Amino acid sequence: MSARVIFIGAPGAGKGTQAIHLAREWGVPHIATGDMLREAVAAKTALGLEARRHMDSGGLVPDDVVIGLVGERLGRPDAKAGCVLDGFPRTVAQAEALDALFASKGIMLDRVVFFNVSRTELLRRLTGRRVCRACGRTFHLVSAPPRVAGKCDGCGGELYQRPDDSEATVATRLDVYQTQTAPLLAYYRGRGLLAEVAGEGAVDRVADAIRGAVRPAVTR
Repeated sequence: MSARVIFIGAPGAGKGTQAIHLAREWGVPHIATGDMLREAVAAKTALGLEARRHMDSGGLVPDDVVIGLVGERLGRPDAKAGCVLDGFPRTVAQAEALDALFASKGIMLDRVVFFNVSRTELLRRLTGRRVCRACGRTFHLVSAPPRVAGKCDGCGGELYQRPDDSEATVATRLDVYQTQTAPLLAYYRGRGLLAEVAGEGAVDRVADAIRGAVRPAVTR
């Protein structure tokens, strides 16, 4: 299926899981900007070196560099039939730049899928992770708990919560996301591209909802 789709949603909404699965099903690449940045840096491309300069200094990679990387990725043969963009754009400015990129390539965006997940559920998902101090194995208190509370199933090491998984840190991340993303949703809703799916529940049920949201757009 030819499809150019954007998945947007808060950290922990499940975008990555669905993007990997559905991109494979549709025969298009899954494009996650974080993975793409790391790949470009490792390959030492011109844009990768520019991105690394900002990353090494602790700054954000500028929008024009990220858009350039997206443009390069869309130029590869496997993206001819489409793509699933995972978590990008995050702001209206990025969305406008992406629109200009698509227009320059003579292609159109089919659908933007917003994963609607309650704040309570996001906090549960993001704060439940525990990591073994000894071997680094990851668990989740709800979805993948250890057999013995506080101990790693593999090596018996102590499990701990990373600072960036604490409720205070996660709450701040969600506040920042909400501030950035509300205008983005309005932007795509105004263009008639936004579809909202419930991101809670069984993975298969969420996938079916996404298929139902995307299919009419790519067959019209």
